[in-house]
Amino acid sequence: MKINQLSLFLENKPGHLSGVCRALADAGVNILTLSLADTQQFGILRLIVPDWKQAKQVLEKAGSVVNVTEVVATEVEDRPGGLADVLEIINAAGLNIEYMYAFTFRRGDRAVLVFRFNDPDAAVQALQAKGVNVVGEVELYERDNG
Repeated sequence: MKINQLSLFLENKPGHLSGVCRALADAGVNILTLSLADTQQFGILRLIVPDWKQAKQVLEKAGSVVNVTEVVATEVEDRPGGLADVLEIINAAGLNIEYMYAFTFRRGDRAVLVFRFNDPDAAVQALQAKGVNVVGEVELYERDNG
Protein backbone atom coordinates (compact mmCIF):
# COMPACT_ATOMS: atom_id res chain seq x y z
CA MET A 1 0.00 0.00 0.00
CA LYS A 2 2.91 2.31 -0.60
CA ILE A 3 3.07 4.81 -3.45
CA ASN A 4 6.08 5.77 -5.53
CA GLN A 5 6.84 9.47 -5.45
CA LEU A 6 9.26 11.27 -7.75
CA SER A 7 11.59 13.90 -6.26
CA LEU A 8 13.88 16.24 -8.12
CA PHE A 9 15.96 19.30 -7.38
CA LEU A 10 15.16 22.47 -9.26
CA GLU A 11 17.29 25.57 -9.42
CA ASN A 12 15.40 28.41 -7.80
CA LYS A 13 15.17 30.38 -11.07
CA PRO A 14 12.28 31.42 -13.29
CA GLY A 15 11.08 28.77 -15.71
CA HIS A 16 12.48 25.65 -14.07
CA LEU A 17 9.17 24.44 -12.61
CA SER A 18 7.25 25.23 -15.78
CA GLY A 19 9.84 23.29 -17.81
CA VAL A 20 9.26 20.16 -15.74
CA CYS A 21 5.49 20.55 -15.96
CA ARG A 22 5.64 21.14 -19.73
CA ALA A 23 7.79 18.04 -20.29
CA LEU A 24 5.26 15.92 -18.40
CA ALA A 25 2.30 17.54 -20.17
CA ASP A 26 3.83 16.99 -23.59
CA ALA A 27 4.28 13.30 -22.69
CA GLY A 28 0.64 13.05 -21.55
CA VAL A 29 1.54 12.52 -17.87
CA ASN A 30 -1.01 13.89 -15.40
CA ILE A 31 0.21 15.19 -12.04
CA LEU A 32 -2.05 13.90 -9.25
CA THR A 33 -0.42 16.00 -6.55
CA LEU A 34 2.83 17.81 -5.88
CA SER A 35 4.79 19.60 -3.23
CA LEU A 36 7.49 22.21 -3.73
CA ALA A 37 9.81 23.24 -0.91
CA ASP A 38 12.52 25.79 -1.50
CA THR A 39 15.70 27.36 -0.26
CA GLN A 40 17.49 30.34 -1.78
CA GLN A 41 19.36 28.24 -4.34
CA PHE A 42 17.13 25.26 -5.12
CA GLY A 43 13.78 23.64 -4.59
CA ILE A 44 12.72 20.06 -4.07
CA LEU A 45 9.78 19.12 -6.25
CA ARG A 46 7.86 16.01 -5.16
CA LEU A 47 5.31 14.52 -7.54
CA ILE A 48 2.83 11.68 -7.59
CA VAL A 49 1.74 10.66 -11.07
CA PRO A 50 -0.19 7.67 -12.45
CA ASP A 51 2.83 6.20 -14.28
CA TRP A 52 5.94 7.06 -12.28
CA LYS A 53 8.24 5.02 -14.53
CA GLN A 54 7.18 6.94 -17.64
CA ALA A 55 7.43 10.27 -15.80
CA LYS A 56 10.89 9.40 -14.51
CA GLN A 57 12.09 8.63 -18.04
CA VAL A 58 10.57 11.85 -19.41
CA LEU A 59 12.14 13.98 -16.68
CA GLU A 60 15.54 12.32 -16.97
CA LYS A 61 15.47 12.81 -20.75
CA ALA A 62 14.75 16.50 -20.06
CA GLY A 63 17.90 16.66 -17.92
CA SER A 64 16.57 16.20 -14.39
CA VAL A 65 18.01 13.87 -11.78
CA VAL A 66 15.02 11.99 -10.38
CA ASN A 67 14.81 10.07 -7.11
CA VAL A 68 12.02 7.55 -6.42
CA THR A 69 10.76 7.38 -2.83
CA GLU A 70 8.05 5.29 -1.19
CA VAL A 71 5.35 7.30 0.56
CA VAL A 72 2.06 6.39 2.24
CA ALA A 73 -1.29 8.02 1.44
CA THR A 74 -4.03 7.83 4.04
CA GLU A 75 -7.56 9.01 4.40
CA VAL A 76 -8.06 11.48 7.23
CA GLU A 77 -11.46 12.57 8.47
CA ASP A 78 -12.01 16.14 7.27
CA ARG A 79 -13.08 17.57 10.63
CA PRO A 80 -11.43 19.26 13.57
CA GLY A 81 -9.17 16.64 15.17
CA GLY A 82 -9.09 14.29 12.17
CA LEU A 83 -5.40 14.81 11.54
CA ALA A 84 -4.62 14.83 15.28
CA ASP A 85 -6.20 11.36 15.57
CA VAL A 86 -4.00 9.94 12.81
CA LEU A 87 -0.90 11.62 14.24
CA GLU A 88 -1.57 10.01 17.63
CA ILE A 89 -1.52 6.57 15.97
CA ILE A 90 1.76 7.44 14.27
CA ASN A 91 3.26 8.72 17.53
CA ALA A 92 2.13 5.63 19.46
CA ALA A 93 3.91 3.45 16.87
CA GLY A 94 7.14 5.42 17.36
CA LEU A 95 7.25 6.54 13.74
CA ASN A 96 8.85 9.71 12.45
CA ILE A 97 7.22 11.85 9.76
CA GLU A 98 9.85 13.35 7.50
CA TYR A 99 7.31 15.46 5.59
CA MET A 100 3.69 15.42 4.45
CA TYR A 101 1.37 17.13 1.98
CA ALA A 102 -2.21 16.76 0.74
CA PHE A 103 -3.95 15.68 -2.41
CA THR A 104 -6.21 18.25 -4.04
CA PHE A 105 -9.20 15.90 -3.96
CA ARG A 106 -11.29 14.30 -1.25
CA ARG A 107 -12.71 10.82 -0.85
CA GLY A 108 -16.22 11.50 0.41
CA ASP A 109 -15.88 13.29 3.74
CA ARG A 110 -12.19 12.52 4.04
CA ALA A 111 -9.06 14.32 2.93
CA VAL A 112 -6.16 12.30 1.51
CA LEU A 113 -2.69 13.10 2.86
CA VAL A 114 0.73 11.87 1.76
CA PHE A 115 3.28 11.01 4.45
CA ARG A 116 6.97 10.22 4.11
CA PHE A 117 7.89 8.02 7.08
CA ASN A 118 11.22 6.77 8.33
CA ASP A 119 9.67 3.26 8.10
CA PRO A 120 6.79 3.14 5.59
CA ASP A 121 6.06 -0.57 6.11
CA ALA A 122 5.64 -0.10 9.87
CA ALA A 123 3.49 2.97 9.21
CA VAL A 124 1.12 1.05 6.93
CA GLN A 125 0.84 -1.73 9.51
CA ALA A 126 0.21 0.66 12.43
CA LEU A 127 -2.36 2.74 10.55
CA GLN A 128 -4.29 -0.23 9.21
CA ALA A 129 -4.29 -1.88 12.65
CA LYS A 130 -6.17 1.18 13.95
CA GLY A 131 -8.65 1.22 11.06
CA VAL A 132 -7.09 4.04 9.05
CA ASN A 133 -7.57 3.51 5.31
CA VAL A 134 -4.22 3.51 3.55
CA VAL A 135 -4.84 4.45 -0.06
CA GLY A 136 -3.01 2.40 -2.66
CA GLU A 137 -1.78 3.34 -6.10
CA VAL A 138 -4.65 1.53 -7.80
CA GLU A 139 -7.26 3.59 -5.90
CA LEU A 140 -5.49 6.84 -6.73
CA TYR A 141 -5.00 6.05 -10.38
CA GLU A 142 -8.52 4.74 -10.87
CA ARG A 143 -9.71 8.12 -9.60
CA ASP A 144 -7.46 9.81 -12.16
CA ASN A 145 -8.94 7.75 -15.01
CA GLY A 146 -12.54 7.91 -13.71
